[in-house]
Amino acid sequence: MNRPSPTPPPRPDSAGIADSALALIGRYRWKICGLLFFATTVNYLDRQVLGILAPVLQKSIGWNEAQYGYIVTAFQAAYGLSLLVSGRIIDRLGTRKGYSISVVIWGLASIAHSLVRTPLGFGVARFALGIGEAGNFPAAIKAVAEWFPRKERALAVGIFNSGTNCGAVLAPLAIPWVAIRFGWRAAFLFTGITDFIWLMFWLAMYRKPAAHPKVSREELAYIQSDPPTTEKGVPLSLLLMQRQTWAYAFGKIVSDPVWWFYLYWLPKFLTNRGGLSLSHLGLPLAVIYVASSFGSVAGGWLSSFLLKRNWSVNRARKTTLLLCACLAIPAVFVPHVTNLWFAVALISLATSAHQGWSTNLFTTVSDMFPQRTVGSVVGIGGTVASVGSMLAALLVGIVLQRTGSYNSLFFAAGTAYLVALAGFQLLAPRLSPAEL
Repeated sequence: MNRPSPTPPPRPDSAGIADSALALIGRYRWKICGLLFFATTVNYLDRQVLGILAPVLQKSIGWNEAQYGYIVTAFQAAYGLSLLVSGRIIDRLGTRKGYSISVVIWGLASIAHSLVRTPLGFGVARFALGIGEAGNFPAAIKAVAEWFPRKERALAVGIFNSGTNCGAVLAPLAIPWVAIRFGWRAAFLFTGITDFIWLMFWLAMYRKPAAHPKVSREELAYIQSDPPTTEKGVPLSLLLMQRQTWAYAFGKIVSDPVWWFYLYWLPKFLTNRGGLSLSHLGLPLAVIYVASSFGSVAGGWLSSFLLKRNWSVNRARKTTLLLCACLAIPAVFVPHVTNLWFAVALISLATSAHQGWSTNLFTTVSDMFPQRTVGSVVGIGGTVASVGSMLAALLVGIVLQRTGSYNSLFFAAGTAYLVALAGFQLLAPRLSPAEL
């Protein structure tokens, strides 16, 4: 039998709850964050398989550097086109249903990789994977906006976004083991089956907070403690007219190609420059992406910490973005380093900086836009970024095919974030809410 509380419980319409009372209000929202983390993990596990197996597939299937660039571009093209559509679909259908549709598509596409035998076949499979995987971030960002008050969103985004690194860590540890023992086709089957296992948990656990039986009145009040906003449909044309939309999109189009470069070409770089075989590639890649996980969570924690210290949202987010941009710069020296583990350390710092950057850039969308439009704005920015990433993938393939040098590529990777931040600041100098 529960003892009566000495103080009256907070009402559902409470404007705020003291941090000292957080332990009493319930933590189901963090279980939802855990679901988003695992979804992002399997999302990146799927897309990382190709990069891990690229040296093996290049010999087995028979493609050159330029053709590999085309295969990567097929994913980017589908990812970009689908982001624009998936964001709108998720806003219309809701997070639970929209996320489920995305996972079904990308799970089937992952399995389809095991059936192809030509570079063209891989291009088609990657295109299908891009269509499905594009739903992950619009849905996850929207779920965070539904389940977390503003002061916790950056940390929640940082935690689920660290799933990108967890997937990238698991891939070099698990995929070579599966491929060596059962063949490379089994590796794609393994990831596809994992997608559907996650889907079962998602369907069982996810509802909106107000309709969820496991959310207490106190936790619901805390989740809804931000000032109310008008929730009405917003035309895509109106979103495209907002400077805040293009601030986010510019930050993405400049920085996203860097992450894709690391994801798809880093295994090839380490194989060519470090002389690593498939069985020895896992440890360096695992170290890099474990470090990246810390960057993702630390970036989210830092801006949330600064907000709790009464910094403005604008100052907290942009200070963290600037720090991340500066930490990415040492990547320019990677091609000139002869020691493998020193190069791994520099790349680890750069990928950690990217994840901290990405966490805060994602969060600025929920800072500037109401919940109902978050998926659409994330989709717009992702579409624009995918165009840049697609062109960058083509360029990387051509540069390596013609020169075999990574010097200019790592220079661009190290300096991109300062350029991205300058453009973001120009378009959104105060992180003002969009006038919708």
